[in-house]
Amino acid sequence: MTDRRPLLRSIFDAAVAAAHPDIVLAQHLRPPPAGRVICLAAGKGAAAMAAAAEAHYLDELKLAPERLIGIATTRHGHGVPTRRIKVVEAGHPMPDEAGLKGAEEALRMAEAAEADDLLLVLLSGGGSANWIAPVPGITFLQKQQLTRALLRSGAPIGEVNTVRKHLSRIKGGRLARAGQHAAEIVTLAISDVPHDEPSAIASGPTVPDPTTLSDAHAIVAKYRLEVDDGIRAALIDPANESCKPGDKAFARAHFELIARPRQSLEAAAKLARAAGYEIVDLGADLEGEAREVAAAHARLALAARAEGRRVAILSGGELTVTVRGDGRGGPNQEYALALAALLKGTADISVLSGDTDG
Repeated sequence: MTDRRPLLRSIFDAAVAAAHPDIVLAQHLRPPPAGRVICLAAGKGAAAMAAAAEAHYLDELKLAPERLIGIATTRHGHGVPTRRIKVVEAGHPMPDEAGLKGAEEALRMAEAAEADDLLLVLLSGGGSANWIAPVPGITFLQKQQLTRALLRSGAPIGEVNTVRKHLSRIKGGRLARAGQHAAEIVTLAISDVPHDEPSAIASGPTVPDPTTLSDAHAIVAKYRLEVDDGIRAALIDPANESCKPGDKAFARAHFELIARPRQSLEAAAKLARAAGYEIVDLGADLEGEAREVAAAHARLALAARAEGRRVAILSGGELTVTVRGDGRGGPNQEYALALAALLKGTADISVLSGDTDG
């Protein structure tokens, strides 16, 4: 059997490069304002995005170092060296104390922004877990317990974030509200969500939120989540409604997607096609239970093999796992293990499945 690992790795690397901050960020950065650039970043790519912003402003544009400040909160193990922007490594997918402190510092910096400052918000996948700022009356422990229940329920990420947005002082547009005195709020985001919905990326801290408290309350009921009275009370408190279109917080706020899963998928397809494979493109927006998606993909692979076709089956998306028992891991491991079991003993089918496994 041909060792396809080098080819699989090169296809994966091409997909990652298509969304890497070093490649995609600089062309979207705004000119320096009269005052400071205040950079607030969250997500698994936060530190890399912050470092790329530093390189642009400090090295390319020669901005005085004291005019660039900020904080980047990323997942443990995803930090990179920076000069002016503080990097905090925090929990993902379960929030921890470091994420709590990172969110509080980000909110303080946003609130301190002045009329000649640019508030630069850099978002990537995982920002929802990295920035944790419970609403008044909710403890950090309660928020952790709810997050754990949501992640184990099998709810799609959109529903998970709907609940989180209504129990947060930073999500659902609230960061924009905190920084509304800045000259401009510019959010540059790397999408990791199906359909690239801005309000879903890192739970939309700087964009209007279309979901409501009623939606969040209904999701808790739908999945029969065991939550305490404090959470139930918070989900019916009008003070916890997220920011809606027309809120003055968005008067000077601009949002831009700088990378999408579709771009990564196209980069992967280009390389596979050049290697002589017929492309079966399943799209960048797949959702569903990881083991069920794995079964569907196994059927496609076995059918192509039976027909003698040389194909590359490519897809992206956000899968979920309904946890029953005390298992550990995430949707990527679930998908890979399910696929391995279904294809056991089958020659000439190679698989690469990549994720940070939230």
